Formats: sequence, structure tokens, C-alpha cells
Amino acid sequence: MRTTPPILLLLLIAGVTRGHDERPCVARNFGHSSFVCVCNSTYCDKVPEVEVPLRGEFAVYTSSLEGARFQRSQGEFSSGVLEEEVEGNLAEFELNYTSFQTILGWGTAITDAATINLLSLSTSTQEQLLRAYFSEDGIGLNIGRINMGGCDFSTRTYTYDDIPGDVSLEHFALQEEDLEYKIPTIHRVQEMSPRTVKLFASPWSAPKWMKTNNDYVGFGRLKDEMYQPWADYFKKFLDQYAEQNVSFWGLTAQNEPFNGYVPGFFFNCMGWTAEEQRDWIVNNLGPTLAADYSDVKLMIMDDQRFQLPQWPRTVLGDPDAAQYVSGIAVHWYWDWLSPNLLTETHEEFPEYFILGTEASIGDRPLEQHVAPGSWERFERYAEDIIEDMNHWVTGWTDWNFALDLEGGPNWARNFVDSSILVDKDKDEFYKNPMYYALGHFSKFVPEGSRRIQLSNVDDNNLSSTAFTTPDGTHVLVVLNRGDVSVSLRVSVPDLGVLQSTLGPRSMQTILFV
Repeated sequence: MRTTPPILLLLLIAGVTRGHDERPCVARNFGHSSFVCVCNSTYCDKVPEVEVPLRGEFAVYTSSLEGARFQRSQGEFSSGVLEEEVEGNLAEFELNYTSFQTILGWGTAITDAATINLLSLSTSTQEQLLRAYFSEDGIGLNIGRINMGGCDFSTRTYTYDDIPGDVSLEHFALQEEDLEYKIPTIHRVQEMSPRTVKLFASPWSAPKWMKTNNDYVGFGRLKDEMYQPWADYFKKFLDQYAEQNVSFWGLTAQNEPFNGYVPGFFFNCMGWTAEEQRDWIVNNLGPTLAADYSDVKLMIMDDQRFQLPQWPRTVLGDPDAAQYVSGIAVHWYWDWLSPNLLTETHEEFPEYFILGTEASIGDRPLEQHVAPGSWERFERYAEDIIEDMNHWVTGWTDWNFALDLEGGPNWARNFVDSSILVDKDKDEFYKNPMYYALGHFSKFVPEGSRRIQLSNVDDNNLSSTAFTTPDGTHVLVVLNRGDVSVSLRVSVPDLGVLQSTLGPRSMQTILFV
């Protein structure tokens, strides 16, 4: 690890956006392409307030490889004549107000591992970390994913009823991970958030005795005779969380059902085909939830793009199953496949939302699990979010909200990176560039916003998207992955031309009314 020299640190933070109480990033370099921002019990950089300028003006929030983190600047619309010399490449866009999908929001996962890391810190440092995500000082996340029972990011394998043969679920019980870690964290999040945080839960595996292979891992599916007990298990989960004053907005039917049909798969999983999931929803899960939890949004698939549109076509093509389903959940790990699969799915099933429910970096073979300060990972997150938004996805959920410097804990040693990393020995945490990538959307594009039309630019280094918020603010997000500056010129109806310089390896969120 290299510590940033004090003089360089001052130069770096001088360009970082300062909130009204002057809290810039304290940068630390771990030897990767960029730096992390260090937070502890007494100090954490503040995400700037969203200040919408007067009509005819625009505000720009910039983050860059060079050192900016939400750096704010402001400009005025022009009549369309170039008012200054073009710096770097010229990129011309046209905006119109044709609207597309409504945004559900932006989130992270409140897992066993994340809450274990959170609670390893002092109480005041914990507060700083949660505020970074969920408070008005933070990036405004409004979605939280919860693992239903054990997952790979647990310290052990478990479910809520590991008593063999207990089909009546008399021994069903929440565990220490729920009662001591996740539920107290959820309560704190809900108390500090200015908005309701939508929670959804996902199971990784049924109890071993309910499965054909009698194991938490590997090739195995739910036994046919366990279809109703497994549906009852979902209801028990919702009931017992409700007793702890935690209610859920949504559920996914199974985390990554394809994994359970992979021989030798090494962490918690359970196999489903689309046909099996359809039949279970029709005969068991759907009616069970409808009896007491009809308002809970059920999402199908919760797996990779390669299953689109076939999986929803199989499930939603059956009206008896479709009546119980609200949305389609998608993970990002196969997002090198064409995003047109998302559009095709939306066009076939426009009444069902598509939600990104998991993303993380560091899982690939030979890939470094944790890379504190990596700007390339900022770009991967930002590019994927933009691509998803431009193809009808309604929101995007990061994986674990905090991991340790190894990328865990994880009983299966399936380590990955995280937007925030925790060093419990120093009682501090590090905001990775990925945190700011997510914040460029979540801070400025609240739930209820609608994506609007922004013309594409023929430049492989540029990605862009646009929204209108519920209060009428227009938001543009533009990513430059290239090594040269780009002069943006955006033609906006009734306002004129917006001109901004987007530096190399940087992203801007631009606001105007």
C-alpha cells in the first residue's frame, strides 16, 4: 500500500466537491489507478446537496480519474453558436422529452457479511458508513436486498429450519445473522433515510432435507413433495421479520436458479428450470403469498441475461403464473451479452418491470478480488448502469454494501470487491470509486423519475442516458472512458444548447429545469 503524500493529497482534494460544511475526500492510494476516500469515526467526505439551478442555467457534477469526486460547476445555455474553442473531441447530442420506463430506484445488499463488517467498527464509524449510503449526506439509496437464510457471503452454511423432516416448519427460526446483524442494521437504515427503503429478499437454498442432493451446494433441486413446505417457508420468513418490525416490498423466487443445475457448484444454490418455477408459482408460492402478502412484489429469474427472454416467456406466458408476478430480476455477470435481450423482454412483457438485483467485481478467474481505488471498476459500473437504463431496466442494485480488505467474509471463499471496504483494525472504511459511480445516478435520479430520449453519439468511449425527475428536473449522465477530453454540446428544446467539457476518464451528471 502507498499512502498519498500530503502535498499531492491537498492537490487532489482541492478539486473534490465540498459540501456546505467543507467535507472533501481524504484520499489514500493503494497502488491502483485512482484512490479511495477514507472515513473514520470523526470524518467522512460529504456528498454535495443537489442544487438545481435557475431555468436557463445548468449544474454539473464531475468525478474523474484525475481526482474529482462530485465536483460541482455551473453554466448557462447558449443560442447554439460555439462560444469557445472546442477542447478535445466534439460530441453533439439532442434531447427530447419522450419518456420511457419509470425508475424504481438504486440499492445495495444488506448481507450477513456486510453487516458483520459494519458491526466490527465503532458505533460512530458505523453511523458514518450507513449515512454514506442512506442519509441525505449520502448517495440516497432506496433499495436493500436481504439474503433469506445463508448465502456465500455468510460465515457458515445454514437455513432457518435445518431439522430433517420438519415439513410443518415447527422449528423455523431466524438466526443470529438476522436478529443480531441484519435486522438492527435495517432499523437504523430506515430511521436515517428520508425515504422508504424498499427491501426485497432472495433465497440461496432450501434446507438440505428438502433437496434432491441433501446438500446446500452442488447439483440439486427441490423435491417435488417439498413444493408446498418451501412456499410456507417464504411465508414464515415474512411473518417472523414482520414480528421484528421489518416489512418487505419484494421477493425473488430464487437466487441464480441456473447454479443448482451446475454439477459441483461450490456455494449455496438450488436448481430450477423456468418450467419448474412456473409450476411452483402457480400451485404453491403464488397462492400462499396471495393469502397474506398480496402486496409483496414477486420477481422471477434473478439470474443472468442469457436466460432472456426465454425464462419470462415460459413463466409469464402462463396466465395462472403471471397473475402472481410483478417483475423480472436480472444479475450483471453476463452483461457482455447484447442488451437488446432486455429490450426484447420489455417489448414482449411491458407490464412487468425489469430490475437489476446484483452486481459485483472480482469474481472472474484470475481477476484480483479487491482493488482499492480502481477507476476501471468505476467505469465498468457506470457503463453497465447506463446500458441497463437505455434498455428498459428500472433500477440497479449493488451487491454487499461493505466487505473487508480480503473481499469477505465468505465461507466459500468466493471473494469480490465492494463499493465500500472496511478495515476494522484501523476503525475506518474506504469509499471505492464504484461508490461514486453508483452515486452519480442514485443521488440525482430518485424513485419515480422517468428515462427520456437522448440521442446516441457514434463514439465507443462515450455512454450517456437522461431522465426527468418527479419535480421536473432533467438529468443527463455522460461517461467518457477515453483518454482525451470531449466537448459536449446538447441541444435542448426551448432552452438552447448546453456546452460542457468532459475530461478524460470522467463522468458528469448534469441538472437543469
